[in-house]
Amino acid sequence: MRIAEVSRNTLETRIAVSINLDGTGASKFSTGLPFLDHMLDQIARHGMMDISIEAEGDLHIDAHHTVEDIGITLGQAFARAIGDKKGICRYGHSYVPLDEALSRVVLDLSGRPGLEFGVEFTRARIGEFDVDLIHEFFQGFVNHAQVTLHIDNLRGDNAHHQAETIFKAFGRALRMAVQMDSRMAGIMPSTKGSL
Repeated sequence: MRIAEVSRNTLETRIAVSINLDGTGASKFSTGLPFLDHMLDQIARHGMMDISIEAEGDLHIDAHHTVEDIGITLGQAFARAIGDKKGICRYGHSYVPLDEALSRVVLDLSGRPGLEFGVEFTRARIGEFDVDLIHEFFQGFVNHAQVTLHIDNLRGDNAHHQAETIFKAFGRALRMAVQMDSRMAGIMPSTKGSL
């Protein structure tokens, strides 16, 4: 089973993440940031992964450290759960609409971190949540999951819709990339022989 648990404890945050890549979309989040919990739920549900995240951070300063460290810890857990990557599809992509908004996410479980983030939010905050932190979350994830990730919001007027389409598309693209391909059983999906 592709399951992992990772904890990260710093002077700024205390985070525990568990992930099951072959789950049913079950989730449990306690981050102190309700909007982020809602977005993380999109990853679990649409990625068909079981994800649990418990986080305590210095929210009295702002949400930056908490959001970034959740991205880092989730990336570490993902990297541990995916293992040697033999037999996986490796690549994933998804387009997701929500009313007027449309986002595209394309990723490669390449073993190399890279983030291209083509998103211009229509406002700076969604409720109390600073939309700049969405980039920080994904940067933390790709750096520690060793994933190449392209995120583009193609259109949208409502910032909540923009964000939600991004997280849903990310979950669906991950779901595609981690799938096992029976024709690739035991085979590394790379001509280099490693990822």
